[in-house]
Order: sequence, then structure tokens, then C-alpha cells
Amino acid sequence: MSEEKSLLRWGGLAGMLAGIVFILVPITLFGFVPPAPADPAGLVMRFPDVRAAIAVGNGLDFVVNIFRVALILALYRALGGTSLAPALFGSVLFVLGLGVLFVESSTQVAFDSISNLYHAPGATPVEQATLALVWQATQGMFNQFDTAAILLLSAGIIVLGVAMFRAPAFGKGFGGLSVVLGAATVVAISFFGVTSILSALLVLPIFVILPILLGWKVYSLSRPPRSLAAWQQPMRIKRAVEVA
Repeated sequence: MSEEKSLLRWGGLAGMLAGIVFILVPITLFGFVPPAPADPAGLVMRFPDVRAAIAVGNGLDFVVNIFRVALILALYRALGGTSLAPALFGSVLFVLGLGVLFVESSTQVAFDSISNLYHAPGATPVEQATLALVWQATQGMFNQFDTAAILLLSAGIIVLGVAMFRAPAFGKGFGGLSVVLGAATVVAISFFGVTSILSALLVLPIFVILPILLGWKVYSLSRPPRSLAAWQQPMRIKRAVEVA
């Protein structure tokens, strides 16, 4: 029992930290990286100047994904007792999505070689134009990874939300919120793509708000419930003082 409480406690704390630390990722990537130029060649040319900020943002994202793994393990433990099948299936879908995100947490490595070739002293204009197209194709591949990761995460959240309906500790509130946010994200990504502002606004809650709420709920399950007698004791003392 103590090990289970420990899993819920640390998984809950990790979930809350995942939501909080993730806020730093867009702050780093959008606050310290200027808007992308329209010309693909401009992306390659400016990469040495923004590489450090991209590496820091990716590093934060890597840490956030580790926190999410701890949260999903604790969430599976909390839901498995009442809804084993959806809890297991939803957790697997979520972990698959995290696996894709882990691959994307080092994009600067993929772009390093292209940038080095582009800025090499002997690079010709034709070679640089070709490398700019290679850069664009590589970015398209990462956009594809983003799409797959978000769809897997959203599907996992929907299935886990279904599992929450049968868990008294979560109920229709957490279950309904998870299903709605997951479904809204799937629709946004499917119709508008990962590069649209609308998709970013709808994805943000499942990366920030939901981990904090679920983390807090899982963490609260690790704390011993307060007995009725313990709750009534302060009331009895208060009444005794009033009578005196």
C-alpha cells in the first residue's frame, strides 16, 4: 500500500510539474527565437544564431515528457482497478505519443548538419538552394511527427476519460473534461493542421491545464482520507468553548 501511495504521490507531482514547466517551452521558443522568415534559405542562414534557444526549448520539452510518463503510470494505477481495459489502452496510446515527442526533443541535431553544409566556406549558391529545400523537407517531416504525436496523445486522453467515468475518485467531471479536450484537439489537428493558431490554442489545454488538474487529483489520492471523527473533533471543541 505504501508503494502505491508513493507512486500516486510522485506521479501526481510530476503531472503538475509537467503542466507548469511546459509553459516555459513556448516562452523559450517564441520569446528568444525571432519569427520565421518566409524564405526557406533565411531559416538556414539564421540557425546558428537561434540554435541555443532551440536546444534549451527542446531540453525543457524532454524533461516535461519524462514528467508525463510518471503521470500516466500513476493515472493507470488509479484507474486500473475500476476500468482496466480503457485505462490500459488509453495509457498505451498516450505513451506511444510521448515516444514520438521524445524523438522530436532534439530537432537541433537534425538541422545541425544541414546548417554546417550551408555555411561551409566552399558552398555554392546552387548547393545552398538545395540545402534550403532539404531543410524545408526536414521541417515537414517534423510537422508530420507533431501531428502523429498529438493525435495519439489526444486519443489516449479520450480513452482515459472514458475510464474516469467509472472511477468514483474522478467521475464525470474529470472524465468529461478529458473527453471534450481530447476530441476538440483531434478535430482541430485533423482539419487545420499543427501549424495553425487555432490548433495551438486547442492543444495548449491538454499540455498545460489537464496535466495540472489530473496531477493534483492523482496526488490527492495518495493522501489518507480524513475520517468523519477527525472532521467532527474541531466542531465539538468549538461547541464546548461556546457553551463554556
